[in-house]
Amino acid sequence: MENLLEIKHLAVSYFTFGGEVQAVRDVSFSVKPGTTVALVGESGCGKSVTAKSIMGLVKKPGKIREGSEIIFEGTDVVRFSEKEWNRFRGKQCSMIFQDALVSLNPTMKIGKQIMENLDNHETGLSGREKRQMAVDVLKMTEIPDAEDCLDKYPHELSGGMRQRVMIAMALITDPKLLIADEPTTSLDVTIQNQILRLMKNLQKKLGMAILLITHDLGIVAGMADEIVVMYAGKIVEKGPCRDIFYHPRHPYTRALISSVPRLDERGGQKLRTIEGNIPDMTRPPAGCAFCDRCPHAMNICAQYMPEMKPAVNYDQGAGETDGAEGRNHRQKIGGTDGAAGTDHENKAEENRKTVHEAACWLMDERAGGNI
Repeated sequence: MENLLEIKHLAVSYFTFGGEVQAVRDVSFSVKPGTTVALVGESGCGKSVTAKSIMGLVKKPGKIREGSEIIFEGTDVVRFSEKEWNRFRGKQCSMIFQDALVSLNPTMKIGKQIMENLDNHETGLSGREKRQMAVDVLKMTEIPDAEDCLDKYPHELSGGMRQRVMIAMALITDPKLLIADEPTTSLDVTIQNQILRLMKNLQKKLGMAILLITHDLGIVAGMADEIVVMYAGKIVEKGPCRDIFYHPRHPYTRALISSVPRLDERGGQKLRTIEGNIPDMTRPPAGCAFCDRCPHAMNICAQYMPEMKPAVNYDQGAGETDGAEGRNHRQKIGGTDGAAGTDHENKAEENRKTVHEAACWLMDERAGGNI
């Protein structure tokens, strides 16, 4: 399956009086049609800046650096003119911003704000047709009394309803990619679950891809097909959702997962935290940016950034065919000779293409992948 979106070597800097803030540094990942990719990491890691780059919303003093590529359906959108960006935004790609109350205009009625996107991209429609489309998309987001909702102001709606309006605004032009930047911020747990379920159902119905941006791994587990973990403007690990949760490879990924409260733990235990702060991005470290906070750091971590490399895809059960794991698996399927062995080798090769990547010196095969 060809990629809908492919980001190659994205770098974004903000030029301030204090120096060049390197917000995003050499980020590369892809999104396939109809899939959900979650971009996760703590605040300040570059998630939202990456999303704004895709939408062409990086303004001065920010700048997308030379050599960056954002390829959407085979076209590098970084080179778009302002006119081309206006045709692209809200039509091919839409975005749900973090806080619905802040994002919605408090002086405009809901209907006018939803239909504004149609004014930009569907100029041939009459006012009545636009209003009916707005009603239909609100019904699709399960808002009760959709017709009546069009004539209300944002402050008259609850937080969950405002978030549904934001989703309706993004989907009214039937985009191929929906970017959801912290779509459940400031919502209670019950409403969060409703919004995520709604997004998943709409994805199945409309066939769109979703780029979900969040710092909360708890909402990612049931939503994402792929997970991309960012720290200090770089990707430290990426791969299938199950691999990231069940076999995390980078110490930062493990720290993120361990900091999520668990229902099966005994009471009275302290919540786990990640000690320290992210580095100063006007002077990013030469080596691994997480080394100052990593309990497993070695001297080499501060000097060199480990290269990204494929890791064993445990979830698929084939993984590497060398070593004890590979030999044991070959024995279970009846050896490597004949049709069964050939099928296994083909599956192992397929898995090598889909396994997640990890960047950490401690994840060398000689260490057995343990820290």
